[in-house]
Amino acid sequence: MYVTPEQIVANSKAGVEVMLALANSQFAVYEKFAALNFNATKTAFEDGMNHTRALLNAKDIQEVVNLNVAAAQPGLDRAIAYSRSVYELATAQQAEATRLLESQAGEYNKTVVGFLDKFAKNAPAGSDVAVAAVKSALAAANSAYDSFTKVAKQATEIAEANMAAAATAVGKKKAA
Repeated sequence: MYVTPEQIVANSKAGVEVMLALANSQFAVYEKFAALNFNATKTAFEDGMNHTRALLNAKDIQEVVNLNVAAAQPGLDRAIAYSRSVYELATAQQAEATRLLESQAGEYNKTVVGFLDKFAKNAPAGSDVAVAAVKSALAAANSAYDSFTKVAKQATEIAEANMAAAATAVGKKKAA
């Protein structure tokens, strides 16, 4: 069984559509990340200017120390909020990319298995061993991909737990 030009065009179109969807998704995240960075930079600059003005108006060394101590906690809170936002953007993008690529991989596997089945029906005698070897290699690759996906999901869950623990620890420290 031969692959027709129409099948090649259809597979190419599907691949291009997935890549365009992935690129659009990436650009949306870059846009959000740029806005996040701009706002964080603007806030840090404004806070720095206000803090500098307050320091210049301080009457004694104790007031300078108190101003510096008072400025530390809000800065830490903003840094944690910024880190959390970056993490959320990265996690959402990873989930979207995984979803797109898994759907493409599933379609690709169906196409390859279908092609192998058609080939096996029309293949010369003795080629069934080669077809079985290709199917076995495809199954092994799918199994390896599934294992990798499980490990990546576990790593994501661990990172989320660590982020939550850090936020809780900071919250407890702030309350104390």
